Amino acid sequence: MTAARGRRRLGSLVVDPTPLRLDRDFRLLWSGQAISAIGRMITAAVLPYQVYVLTGDLLMLGALSIVQLVPILVFALGGGAVADAVDRRRLLLVTQIGLAASSLALAALAFLSAPPVAAIFAVAFVQAGIGAVDQPARGSAIPRLVPPERLPAAISLNQIVFNGAAVVGPAFGGLLLAVTSVAACYLVDVVTFGAAIAAVVMIAPIPPHPGAVRPSLGAVVEGLRFARRRRPVLATFIVDINAMVFGSPRSLFAPLALDVFRVGAGGYGLMSAATGLGAFVAAVFSGWTTNVRRPGLAVLAAVAVWSVGIVGFGLATFSFPLALLLLAVASGADVFSAVLRNSIVQLLTPDALRGRVSSIHILVVTGGPRVGDAEASLAAAVIGTQLSVVSGGLLSLLGLGLLSLAMPEFGRLEMAEAREAAEADLAAAVGAAVEATSELEEVPE
Repeated sequence: MTAARGRRRLGSLVVDPTPLRLDRDFRLLWSGQAISAIGRMITAAVLPYQVYVLTGDLLMLGALSIVQLVPILVFALGGGAVADAVDRRRLLLVTQIGLAASSLALAALAFLSAPPVAAIFAVAFVQAGIGAVDQPARGSAIPRLVPPERLPAAISLNQIVFNGAAVVGPAFGGLLLAVTSVAACYLVDVVTFGAAIAAVVMIAPIPPHPGAVRPSLGAVVEGLRFARRRRPVLATFIVDINAMVFGSPRSLFAPLALDVFRVGAGGYGLMSAATGLGAFVAAVFSGWTTNVRRPGLAVLAAVAVWSVGIVGFGLATFSFPLALLLLAVASGADVFSAVLRNSIVQLLTPDALRGRVSSIHILVVTGGPRVGDAEASLAAAVIGTQLSVVSGGLLSLLGLGLLSLAMPEFGRLEMAEAREAAEADLAAAVGAAVEATSELEEVPE
């Protein structure tokens, strides 16, 4: 009896694989992404390393982050409006081909004896812009591929893909850097996109919601207004911006590995992989998040662990293994926060608005870290690398406390009640639309 109870408890902790078994199109999209994500993580890890080696300038790492941030700010919200208005499958096919082409351009530049940094930045700009359209299309497609009761499990499975790739990608990228070249790393990314493109081709079309509107500034504003009105959704954005802008030390991995720990390219790969390993383990054991009664409170607790972990990582420069462990713990806590936040956003958002609200979510989760990269790089140039990391973690913790005081209802959020309210709002909107249609039909010609 005790052994059976233990197995049940373990099963409640491990992520539920049911969407992979029952939902064919989700399984295809997930499998293709599982392969291509490894290549994308290799590129994400190698690109700042290449820039730092070429320039030796911390501020150039911050400049790279800004170059990648600008297209996210410009295209993400519009990309969400497009995702709501067109077949999401067709849009994903276009973005995957575009991302593969941009990685091929990075490889071509890396073959040059002296790659121009400006050209690398230009390709990074284009790649980030395409990604800003791809991610809301992908995020808003998932609720169409699985039923609502399996959506939290599907989100957790996507986290496993992302974070598993974050383990394998940087580690493999570090190995490739040690034995081959930067160009070889980018070419691996190009090849892995074949799996993602094939998967998108094989799934069924995902046409827009019948109530979808044409992409426009008004459509974008409608999504922003919804996010502002739905305070639990707004809180998920604020809490992540705070944690990533102040706490993310990612842009400092190269100078930490080369100048502080003195562990070279291999150590840089391990540092990047440690974040992925912690996140991957957390994603595998994120099954408990589907049963959380107060997800907002769980998010606040997870972000507190993230902040403390980053402070510890910054203080542990005397021990590389301990620093890796603390980095992994912080990353794992961030994944628990991400699964919970994404579930709140997707479950509280009507399908007709999911692309636009997903684009805000993507703008936050991709733009926030890049702002954080720029902030960390600038702080490191002024006060030093180690102090930049420690102060960032402390500021993240302070911001979390202020958020808890300013929006106490987030910590009290009851998911069941919030879902009922969202369903009632959606039913009212549908009823109003039906009534308006009936009135138009009754107007005499």
